[in-house]
Amino acid sequence: MSLDLALSAAPQPLERITNLPDELSGRYGENRPPATQICQIDAHSDLEAIQSWLMEYQEQPQTFRTYRKEAERLLLWCWLEQGKAFSSLNRQDLYDYQRFLADPQPTARWCGHGRAPRHSPDWRPFQGPLSQTSQQHALRVLKGLFHYLHSAGYLAGNPLQLMRQKAPRQDARKVRERHLDQETWDALIDYIQHQTADSDTRAKQLERWRVLLAFLYLLAPRVHEVANARMNDFFQKRGHWWWSVQGKGGKYAEIPVSEACIASINRYRNHLGLSPLPATEDASPLIRDLKGSKGISANMIYRTMKDLTQEASLALSVSAPEMASRLEKTSTHWFRHTSITHQANAGVELRYLARNARHASLATTRIYLHEEDEAWQAQSQKQSWTAPWAEDEDTP
Repeated sequence: MSLDLALSAAPQPLERITNLPDELSGRYGENRPPATQICQIDAHSDLEAIQSWLMEYQEQPQTFRTYRKEAERLLLWCWLEQGKAFSSLNRQDLYDYQRFLADPQPTARWCGHGRAPRHSPDWRPFQGPLSQTSQQHALRVLKGLFHYLHSAGYLAGNPLQLMRQKAPRQDARKVRERHLDQETWDALIDYIQHQTADSDTRAKQLERWRVLLAFLYLLAPRVHEVANARMNDFFQKRGHWWWSVQGKGGKYAEIPVSEACIASINRYRNHLGLSPLPATEDASPLIRDLKGSKGISANMIYRTMKDLTQEASLALSVSAPEMASRLEKTSTHWFRHTSITHQANAGVELRYLARNARHASLATTRIYLHEEDEAWQAQSQKQSWTAPWAEDEDTP
């Protein structure tokens, strides 16, 4: 893609951009160190340097896609809007970029509708303006990118190191809202339990939904952990079942598995024509495509669970519109919040709840505890008083 074409055309995914002119490639970027300094990565352009950084995350598909998205957005912006190389960006440029994230203009060039595939001419880097939280997340990712390239000797400095960032704050209200209450969860289970398999495809779909619901509800995994789960991640130790998982940040954990979860896995394995219990050497994917031959991606798991919740929402739209509304909004991460919340409601102790959820801080886990709120409400009701003017109103 030539410079003139780049400046006039809609943004393209990085893999489709070739033959950038020297002033955009980064070969002579203003933030490049002297040629005498040894570089620890084999990169002669900004794009090659960023690809080297992304290669560090190739075994973490979800992280790779997130980091590629943020790097791609910045590269395209500095080429198409600033007309300069990534390795020439300074602190002021990145301040301008943060303002751009809050309102990507012109909208027709930068923002698309829906999730067009990367090969589509309708593909765009943004869906619309980013929230303050998403802006901060993007800058944290990019700060890590600049730090990597500075440490590798590709860049002379890290301009984002100068930026002051507030520590991210967990939004307790959102966490509490984004889960299914017990009644809605029971309605979802009742819906799937009464579905009939009127075709072979439908039968396979129902079985996969059942095992996914059990997995998501009983183990509170993140969606990429579900996609990466293998049969022999479930193992016995001292007569009990455990699940081994490499979670967020590559942290390894072993989580107790209930008999109900094992029973659901047994049923799914029987459906696949396998023995009831996974063998030690069985490293095949746990969740599979409808043919049962290969695993499925995190995105596919997200979409198939959205299919279920949308179906259930439609079925409940007349008889239980509030529950239908919640199900319509439900995503796979809602099931993680639902699991942790329901465990807390069932009385699981905080220290074990935090280990099940694999939270780095107990403060995060406490968001899910409601017993203290209920007790506080009960104590507050002891101050009994009714405003005399309230008695004069015919309030419902």
